[in-house]
Parts: sequence; structure tokens; C-alpha cells
Amino acid sequence: MTQHTDVVVVGGGQAGLAAGYHLRRQHLDFVILDAEAAPGGAWQHMWDSLHLFSPAAHSSLPGRLMPTQPGETYPDAGHVVDYLADYEKRYGLPVQHGTRVGAVRRDGEKLLVEADSGTWRARAVISATGTWSRPFLPAVPGRGVFAGRQLHTVNYRSPADFAGQRVVVVGGGNSGAQIAADLALVGDVTVTWATRRPPRFLPDDIDGRVLFDVATARRRALDEGRGDTGGVASLGDIVAVPPVRAARDAGLLDLKPMFPRLTATGIRWADGSRSDADAVIWCTGFRPALAHLAPLNLRGHVATAGTRAVGEPRLHLLGYGDWTGPASATLIGVGRPARDAARQIRDLLI
Repeated sequence: MTQHTDVVVVGGGQAGLAAGYHLRRQHLDFVILDAEAAPGGAWQHMWDSLHLFSPAAHSSLPGRLMPTQPGETYPDAGHVVDYLADYEKRYGLPVQHGTRVGAVRRDGEKLLVEADSGTWRARAVISATGTWSRPFLPAVPGRGVFAGRQLHTVNYRSPADFAGQRVVVVGGGNSGAQIAADLALVGDVTVTWATRRPPRFLPDDIDGRVLFDVATARRRALDEGRGDTGGVASLGDIVAVPPVRAARDAGLLDLKPMFPRLTATGIRWADGSRSDADAVIWCTGFRPALAHLAPLNLRGHVATAGTRAVGEPRLHLLGYGDWTGPASATLIGVGRPARDAARQIRDLLI
């Protein structure tokens, strides 16, 4: 059975909800198909100690401020899940949870969206699947022979899982810094933090509010042909959230240059020395989850004009990072590109 609608949104996390908010304001008929069984997107799978970089008031989706969390300047992941669930309910967004989209195809004047619960014919599609379901693991020699535990950021939950163990955390971004600090602060885990280049910590008084402003200014400058504005930092720098700052200042972050090889029992460093390890945590980033777009011959880093796919004007990509809108992978940053996408879709359909 095929159902019909103006717009299908693929993904019901923060980007999908922001899209739904603005599609509703444009009086378009739409449905949001979300693979997750419950509201909250990827936030419901984050590690236990994770907190936002910004206060609640600066971490909100369009139309509704995130309430503050008692006793917390920076809300934790559970608070974000509660906020997203409330947002979905408050605006009555038509989210179908537990619905995985396998393919988007051209079907004459429409796009055909094939999901495990049925098929939709739509006049436009917004892909908002994010990156959490596509963790990236680098091809480091020896990964297949290491006898210890290997896991990615997506699988990390708590230092309690590594009590008394020797753990190597790989990756010089925010997740690597936060997980290394999380483990180091408990005291009964031996942590080594390996990065390809020395980590660059932002000044302690800078948080996500400043990063969003910098990203917005940079995007505006590029759109106006003025080149990259630089600013105080790039979004790749490490935000010195309180646990990271505490571990850094206490000298608990044992930083090493990235190793060239794993062995059966641990690490072989560039100078030939070896260290035993019980676990390696790969905080090595993600790739956009875009397999459902393969029938459109759109793969990898899809070329976009704003959020609209250059190769398919009925398709918009939302929430994958700066290439689909300034800071669009953040709660506060996804609102503007979601608004622009909804307006462009309205203009296309009228």
C-alpha cells in the first residue's frame, strides 16, 4: 500500500523535529519517519556523563526554549531527550517511530520513499538521518589482531565498564577529550589519550554559544564571497567543559602522538616501544548516514546549495554539519536551515 503526502522527513531527531516545526508553519502535509523506537534521536544513546556545551537557553529548537535543568549549567543528555520528546508531543508532530527507510527513488514527478512499514509517494523529501548510525573506524594496522576490547564512541557508556583496566582513547576532538577525562577522573582506570596532532583547547570561558556565533559568521562570509573569517576558533577545537578542564589541570590526561600499529596485546608506538592495553576506544568521528539516497545516485558528500541537493532539487539534506547549514548538527544551529528548507519546498510545490 502506497501513501501520499507533500513531504517525507527521514529521521526524527533534532533536525527532523526542526524540519517538522517549519513545515507545519508552511501549511504543508508531511510525515516524519524515524528509525528510533522512542523520541530523542541519538541523544538517548550518549554516554552517561555527557553534557551540552551550552546552557539550556542557547540549546533550543525553534519555537520552544529548552527549560533549565536544576543544578546544572549545562544540561545532560537525558534532559535533552526529555526536551525532544516534549517538543514532539507539544507540536503534535506526525512522527512514526520504529520506521526505517531503506531507499528514496525517483518516480516521475514524485519521490518514492520505501520504508519497512510501507511506501510513501512525496513531492519532496528532507533527509535528516544524521551521522550517529555510521561510526568511522580508521584502518590502523593490527586492528584485527588486537585481543582486547575495541569500541567506538557510540558504544561507550561509563568508566564502570573499565574498572582496573588499561584503556587507550583515540581521537583529538571533543568526544575523545571528554571520554578520556571521564575515565581518568575515576582513578582506577589507566588512560592513555592518542591523537594525530596536539589537541587545541579553547579558552576556558568559551562554550557553544561562541562557537555557534563563529560558525554563523564564517558561513555568512563564505556566502558573500569574502573567504573564511577565521574567528576565535574552528568547531574542531576542544571545548574545555568542567570535567575536561579538571582532568587537564590535574595532569591526568596522558597524551601521546597517534600510534602506527596495534599488536595482539596493545600498542606499538612510533619509536618502537610497546604498551599493553585492555581496551581501545575509537573516538574517530562519523560519516553521514545517506545509504537510503543511493538509488538517486547521491553518495558521500552530496553537493548542496544551502540544504537543497544540487543533483535532485526535490531533496533537502538537513543537520549533517556546516555543509548543510552553519552549525546545523547542533540543537540551536539546525533551526535556520530547517526554516530555509521548508520555505524552499513550499516555493517548489506551489
